[in-house]
Amino acid sequence: MAIIKKKISNNTQSNPTQVADSDSISTELHKELSQISPISSQDCDEFKTVFLSSNKNSLASHALIRDSYSAVLENRDVRLSLPAVFNNTLKLEGKITNQKSSGRCWIFAGLNVLRLKVMQKYNLDNFELSQTYLFFYDKIERANYFLQNIISTINLDLDSREVQHLLTSPVEDGGQWDMFVNLVNKYGVVPISVYPDSFHSTSSGQMNALLTTKLRTFARDIRKSYENDANVSKLHDIRKSALTEIYRILAISLGIPPSSFDWKFYDKDKKYLEFKDLTPKSFFNTHVDTPILQTTSLINDPRNPYYMLYTVKHLGNVIGGKPIRYINVPAQKLKDLASSTISSKSKPVWFGCHVSKHINKSATILDLDIIDYKSGFDISFGLNKAERLEYGDSLMTHAMVFTGVQIDNNKTSSWRVENSWGEDSGTKGFITMSDDWFSEYVYQVVLEHSDIPQEILDVLNNDPIELPPWDPMGALAK
Repeated sequence: MAIIKKKISNNTQSNPTQVADSDSISTELHKELSQISPISSQDCDEFKTVFLSSNKNSLASHALIRDSYSAVLENRDVRLSLPAVFNNTLKLEGKITNQKSSGRCWIFAGLNVLRLKVMQKYNLDNFELSQTYLFFYDKIERANYFLQNIISTINLDLDSREVQHLLTSPVEDGGQWDMFVNLVNKYGVVPISVYPDSFHSTSSGQMNALLTTKLRTFARDIRKSYENDANVSKLHDIRKSALTEIYRILAISLGIPPSSFDWKFYDKDKKYLEFKDLTPKSFFNTHVDTPILQTTSLINDPRNPYYMLYTVKHLGNVIGGKPIRYINVPAQKLKDLASSTISSKSKPVWFGCHVSKHINKSATILDLDIIDYKSGFDISFGLNKAERLEYGDSLMTHAMVFTGVQIDNNKTSSWRVENSWGEDSGTKGFITMSDDWFSEYVYQVVLEHSDIPQEILDVLNNDPIELPPWDPMGALAK
């Protein structure tokens, strides 16, 4: 369409004859661009001849028919160049966690950051906060957020892109850092011992399918009610009734979250400790005590201007909570700040990335050359980071935690990553990420305000630029 517009603008003058000519040109061009080009049998014969002309193709086929690209084409030299050894690591860390068959990585990563304060304070070998507790409240809050959005878009056509985007995934597992902050700030946290995983928190597919169908039904009820009687108060009656039903599904599937509890445990010296009559919020305020509201997401989005504030329309979970905000910075700045936070302050760093890109079968290495596609297929990839975002080839898919960094001659070469796929994945649960991979596929890093330069923090005072709901910066980590 850009070509057509250009031709029209170059040929359109005040002369009616020239306007008619430009219309003729655009019509002819449209016909030319719309020509159907089916694959013929001759085309297939040519493709086959080219393929068989190289013995290398047959050899690659023999190998790759039997196993995955990531197994057969793993670059041994790259793997050996990225050992799981780092000269800057956290002084304290917990055991690897496992989100299993759920999209709760953002909650796992967030709680893995928070638990270190508790471990340090009470001399613990290991400690885990309940991921299912926040998962429960995220689902009920996400349901309310969805229904509020359905009400706010009531005057849009049902088949509008905006409404259809909302209906696509009303209550998925994935999330963002500010959504995590909203949950912790409103509901607190609890030890996993008082609210452990259920079947449906570790394998959330069936529950999500049920919740999704119900929420789409409630969306239909809201829109039909407004069509019949434009009474907004009735819409909120439907919303409240819907949330009662959603809560019932969650309570049956996950169990009712505790409102108060006693916390009993041994420290690493076998000393018995006990705290009674805690609430989730008092537990967070007293025993976790992390300045979670004084944190900010820095992103690297080369499509858009740097040192500007961004948000995404309809992205969030808690009505009235902290809105989604990102400060866009260059990739090198993202790396410099994350590296100094780990190496100088021994703090973990929550981050979001596109984890499935260029990862080996054992999930031990993230590197641009770890899978040798050139040797296997004689292909290369020509999209840069901005183009991958623009053409739908990349977005944030997973959240993890940086717990170490290798710095050689004042330059970062690799990163130690704490994952949430269990100890059988990666190197006992950890991944080694090359610095080049960080540049291309890490999109978001979260830091405390004390770890961000003031000139960057000042961007928070600006009005955010709102990206559309379907923008890749609105992707949720799973």
